[in-house]
Amino acid sequence: MKTFTLAFFLVVFALGINHPSVSQQKTILINNVEIFNGKDANTIKGNVLIEGNTIKKISSSPIPTNKSANVQIIDGKGKFLMPGLIDAHYHAMFSNLSQIALLTGNIGFVNLVAGKNAEALLMKGFTSIRDLGGPVFGLKQAIDAGVVSGPRIWPSGAFISQTGGHGDFRLPNDVPSDASNGLSYAERINAAAIADSPDAVRLKAREQLMLGASQIKLMAGGGVSSIYDPLDVTQYTEAEIRAAVEAADNWGTYVTVHAYTPRAIQQAIRAGVKCIDHGQLIDEETVKMMVDNNVYWSLQPFIDEGDKGVLSPESRAKQLEMYQGTDLAFELAKKYKMKIAYGTDVLFDAQKAAQPGVQLLKMKRWFSNVEILQMATGNNGELLALSGKRSPYTGKLGVIEEGALADILLIDGNLIQNLELINEPEKNILMVMKDGKIYKNTIN
Repeated sequence: MKTFTLAFFLVVFALGINHPSVSQQKTILINNVEIFNGKDANTIKGNVLIEGNTIKKISSSPIPTNKSANVQIIDGKGKFLMPGLIDAHYHAMFSNLSQIALLTGNIGFVNLVAGKNAEALLMKGFTSIRDLGGPVFGLKQAIDAGVVSGPRIWPSGAFISQTGGHGDFRLPNDVPSDASNGLSYAERINAAAIADSPDAVRLKAREQLMLGASQIKLMAGGGVSSIYDPLDVTQYTEAEIRAAVEAADNWGTYVTVHAYTPRAIQQAIRAGVKCIDHGQLIDEETVKMMVDNNVYWSLQPFIDEGDKGVLSPESRAKQLEMYQGTDLAFELAKKYKMKIAYGTDVLFDAQKAAQPGVQLLKMKRWFSNVEILQMATGNNGELLALSGKRSPYTGKLGVIEEGALADILLIDGNLIQNLELINEPEKNILMVMKDGKIYKNTIN
């Protein structure tokens, strides 16, 4: 009896984690739309046929369909059709609540808050996120199973951090560490994984891959919100980072790192990482190194918005120091024609999390509307594809093209001409489709 019970549990667990439920979708024909395909600056007028979860046909001519009950025809009325937006640096579990609430509150409450935010994020046009740290596997499972609505999630799982690094959430009285005391709360809920030595880093990376990580996230340098580490410090050794890179590479995926400074970034590149997140304090030599090694750059629009009282005085000082490098970082990225991955990295700020359009509009400081849209769709889709077979979803995203997954928005107005429309999603986003399923439709 025990054997049967265990076997049944394992089957249910495996199905829930690895095989999201897929309902049979209708054939959907969207006629008469202006199509931004996620790559080209110019739009086209046309019609889009969706079968199941895939874009079957795009044509400027009428697309014949079988007008049966299984076919839904939508008159697009000349509206703006585009790929679903993608946030390449998100923290679904950490965006809405304060840090103290996350580290002391009930994880069930945290999950419910995150689920509500995920649904709101989808309704605001974000159909995919790359989650770069946090206990997000349960939320992802619930979204994939249709228990709650939300974007697709590419999970990293726990932040992997050295002692005293950007992902070390322990209190000072937890040091010196003592294995007999067990793991800290952040470690127990899989928010963080403290690892010192190549072997320990390798183990923690493998654990996250075991749980379903699509990429591994390491803390390679100092951070703003963390307690112990000055912004300039370099975290981990090259050998430690390489251990995670080898573990990820063996699973056909990659490592991305949190890093701001040239030293931290260069060490990570030498160790074989494929993506740098942040990099606001970078120099030109390091940008050239990124270009030479085909490293992706996930660069956030961090600019001063005033002191909101969320951070300690020490963290606020680090934040202001980091902000000073943002303009140069974007200038260097443009100079070397790097493809920038757009992401927000919203942490512990419910107001900011509720306004993803505001974050997108910050990019206008450096880029045109169409360049911003290309980053948040086609460019980000290419970054998601870097996970290879560890991608949780099969198919191409970030583009409107035949064979791509049907993650589609219909907008009341041309975002290339007026990106500010994204700031009123309730009014201006007329349709949200993810995986061929319509979650919102106010055009009919």
